[in-house]
This record gives sequence, structure tokens and C-alpha cells, in this order.
Amino acid sequence: MHKMDGHVVIERLEFRSRCGVTPEERARPQPLALDLELDCRLEVAGLSDDLVHTIDYAKVAQRVVDIGTAQESQLLETLAERLLTALFAEFSIDHVKLWLRKLHPPISNVTRSVGISLERTRLTQHLLRADPPPARFLVQQLQRLPKGRVLDVASGSGRHALFLASLGYQIDTVDRDEQALARLSASARIRHLTGISSRVLDLERQPLQEPHLGHEAYDAVVVFFYLHRPLFPSLIDALKPGGVLLYETFTLENHVQRQHPRRREFCLAQGELIRLLPDLRILHYDEGLHEGMNGSESVYTAQLVAQKPFTPEPST
Repeated sequence: MHKMDGHVVIERLEFRSRCGVTPEERARPQPLALDLELDCRLEVAGLSDDLVHTIDYAKVAQRVVDIGTAQESQLLETLAERLLTALFAEFSIDHVKLWLRKLHPPISNVTRSVGISLERTRLTQHLLRADPPPARFLVQQLQRLPKGRVLDVASGSGRHALFLASLGYQIDTVDRDEQALARLSASARIRHLTGISSRVLDLERQPLQEPHLGHEAYDAVVVFFYLHRPLFPSLIDALKPGGVLLYETFTLENHVQRQHPRRREFCLAQGELIRLLPDLRILHYDEGLHEGMNGSESVYTAQLVAQKPFTPEPST
């Protein structure tokens, strides 16, 4: 069945709101108007003729009015952000266009309206709300991550786990830092994210042995700015057939140019990351200068996306 993507459209929804830069303008409510275009999937509703399978525009309109009249704001931009936050949180929409305007602005020579127009996707909304933000490489390659269960290795406080969980992934995290995982769990509770589980695990424990990360348990494994070469067989084993490994960490060039990490063994040699994964199919690989952690100074890293081959079918 083809997806019948479409739009729910609300034109010129009018309400009164206290919005203005000056106290005088906010002293009494003024008329605002809003046009909304909400991208959503309409095929099920088209077949069922049932309101539960589509966006109830009466509920959308009421939420807009409730938000617009409940709290004053200096800027239309602020009100628009409140509306977008509620729309994405409460309704199954993928993309929003809005045009919010003052119908009688206190500006001479303006005969109709002044306002703002915005477009926002659900992914962009999650990125804007992510604190700390995920690595740019993860965002760039997100379309390659299969939906399902993801292992976040050496997750720390969970900037990637929190982001992926907000998009509907089920996340398992491992890290030896118990306090960092406690912060992750607290952040997940605050954000009402229930799809994250954490396990304290020393990935470099002695005597040297491969930690058990699961056998063909994950649709994807993500590793950022962590390198322990004996771990690679366990990473591969943890992937389901067809599963994807997404990896980024420092190269020796960063050690030479930036003196970080301090120890050379924590950095990859040229082409080493590919050599560590000979049985995976490389979907993307790049070495060079990339955006640093949390938007900091650029760093030299290797970036890789690779897929575990599907289990061959038995010959007949």
C-alpha cells in the first residue's frame, strides 16, 4: 500500500493574546491569526472513516487558543515556539508550517498584518530541544540507523541515548562510570523517556577478555570518542544480521595537532578503523577535520557507518 501523506490545514484561526515588546502593547489582548499546515499520514483515516486515525483539527485549534491566551509574550517568535512544542508533543505530525500574525499591529502605514512564518520537522524539533546536542555525524547518518534496539557503548551521561530515545528507539547503554549513568537515568525521567536501560560495565576489565554485549541483539550500535581495540569482536557479535555500526573517534592527526588524547594508543591510525572491521560492509567512511564534541573546536576523527552482512540462506 502506498502512503497517502497529506496535510491537515487550518486557515485563519483567530484568538486574542497579550503579545508585544512594550508593556503598553501587552496591557490588553490583541487579535492574532494563525494558519497551520500539519503533515501527517491520512491513509488509515481515509479507509476507516474514523477520527481516531487522523489529526483532530478541533483539538489542535483548542490547544492553540489555550496556549495563546494563557501566557503573555514579548515576541511572536516565543509564542510560535510554544505552539510548536505542544503540537509535536501531543499530535502525530511529521512537519509543521505556520503563519502567525498580528491583525491590528500598532505600526503606522501597515494596513493589514505583520507576523512570522516558520517550518519545522519533528527531527529538527528534537535537535533544538536536545541538551546537550547529539554529534553532528549521528544526525547526518540517522537515516541509516534501522528503527529498533540500539546499543550505546561508553555512553557517558547519554547525549546520544537521550536523543535517540526521543525519536522512538529502544536504547541500552553501557559505561563504567556509575555516576554518569545515574545522571542519564535522571535526565530520562525528567524527559519522560522510558525506552532507556543502563548497565555499569568496565569495557577494559582485567584480565583481558571480551565483555559480553549480547549476541545478534541490536539493530544498531553507536560508539563515539571511545577506542578499545579488543572490543571490536564484541561489537560485531552484538549486531543483528543487517545491523549497523556507527563509529566516530580521534585519529592520530588529532594527537599530533591538538595533543588530545594525550596517549597515542587512544587514537586511530590512517585507515585502521576499516581494518578493524573486515567482515562488515562499509556504507560511509571519512577521515579528516570534523565538528568537535558539543560544537567545540574542530577535531580530526574517523567516521564510519558499516553494516553486518545478512546471514546467508542455506543452499538447497
